[in-house]
Amino acid sequence: MNKAERTRQFIIEKTAPIFNKKGYAGTSLSDMTDATGLTKGSIYGNFADKDEVAAAAFDHNIQLLLTATAAAMATQSTARGKLLAMIEVYYHMQRVTVPEGGCPIMNTTVEVDDTNPRLKAKVAEVMQGWKKKVEQVIEAGKVDKEFGMAVNAEQTALTLIALIEGAILIRRATDKAGYYRQVLDTARKIVEGL
Repeated sequence: MNKAERTRQFIIEKTAPIFNKKGYAGTSLSDMTDATGLTKGSIYGNFADKDEVAAAAFDHNIQLLLTATAAAMATQSTARGKLLAMIEVYYHMQRVTVPEGGCPIMNTTVEVDDTNPRLKAKVAEVMQGWKKKVEQVIEAGKVDKEFGMAVNAEQTALTLIALIEGAILIRRATDKAGYYRQVLDTARKIVEGL
């Protein structure tokens, strides 16, 4: 990695938690310069604009989440175990390496739905990738006769994702960890019943 690439990566790593906590609109240029210790010129010498920094920060935050999820799922040899491990990452989000500020999918989706088409497209791409991965695990479980052939992989994947993201939303809205656990327990029960 050359100096420019290292500087760019440094900016991403330092601003990613801020974008994830404060959002795109709430993150100011002074937040970015304070976090990095760099000047405005240094930041915009490496990125075209705030949109580009935000997009790179989102990618960084998503990669942290995907890495944690993939590592947990890789410890399991069965499809059911992989799905339960995925849920466990969210169940214990504070104890695993995930982006500071919580789930970047939830945080970004809520903010950019009508305001930032570039980030909205990135979120949609991540959601589609997540759905596809869960569907693949379910289909593998069907092939291995772990799950019944009648299990609808797409519907189950969407339901699990909705429960996980819904649990995050409810916890953020109410500050009630018990509600969060109850919803994730429902996701677990669905997987256990497949």
